[in-house]
Amino acid sequence: MRSFAQVLAQFDPDVPFVSPPNWQQGRTIFGGLSAALSLQAVLCRQPVGFPPFKSAQVSFIGPVNQDQTFDVSVLRQGRSVTSVSVDCLSGNDLALRTTLLFAKPRASKITHDAWGRPLVDGPSRYATLQLDSRVAPACAYNFEMRPAGGSLPVSGADNPELLMWVRHLDAQGVDPAVALIALADSLPPAAMTCFTEPAALSSASWTIDLPQPAVSGEWFLISSFSQQAQEGYSLQDMEIWDEDGRRVLWGRQTVAIFT
Repeated sequence: MRSFAQVLAQFDPDVPFVSPPNWQQGRTIFGGLSAALSLQAVLCRQPVGFPPFKSAQVSFIGPVNQDQTFDVSVLRQGRSVTSVSVDCLSGNDLALRTTLLFAKPRASKITHDAWGRPLVDGPSRYATLQLDSRVAPACAYNFEMRPAGGSLPVSGADNPELLMWVRHLDAQGVDPAVALIALADSLPPAAMTCFTEPAALSSASWTIDLPQPAVSGEWFLISSFSQQAQEGYSLQDMEIWDEDGRRVLWGRQTVAIFT
């Protein structure tokens, strides 16, 4: 079993990457890991003064079941904003395509935050979720999760929301943005709370935005809410706050439902 920190420490974007079994998610590798490695592949090659990671659009094109390679292309490098594309190949097949935006912070008179963190206690007040091996994939065991409200997976819930404090078991020395992307995908899709028995789901696309450059942290509160499920797809909103109540990530994901 290799921890997230160990995987990142051994990752070399110039060498085909073989994922360890404990990062498996069904018939593919954990999508959050592939997305995080796409960012790491850029960071490994970034020149001095490269701006911080700001946002990403991730398309999950096919399963990752062979060695992964990462093809990085700088699309445009401006004075403040740099756009980069990364193709993740599984063997010879395109599995993941990511467009990443890196942006320098700007001085601005306009500052507002429309809404705050959900009114929940800190992570120490909640019990650790005991994962059910019938439902949880291997990759889930790389995180500690503490439900703070919402519903649980496969509970037949009317409220399709997951609300949990989550932390990496080991992200020591990992770039904060890379760690945050992997952690952001740690929960199952929110529509799974409505299931009454286990069934397959698959992420199809994922949009990620960071309000400010990522900083290191331990526990993060993740809210994932399925806004609509129709015709075999769920559209979910995702938000993450740190322990100080700062929103650190906003995302939206389209999920295919096979039930």
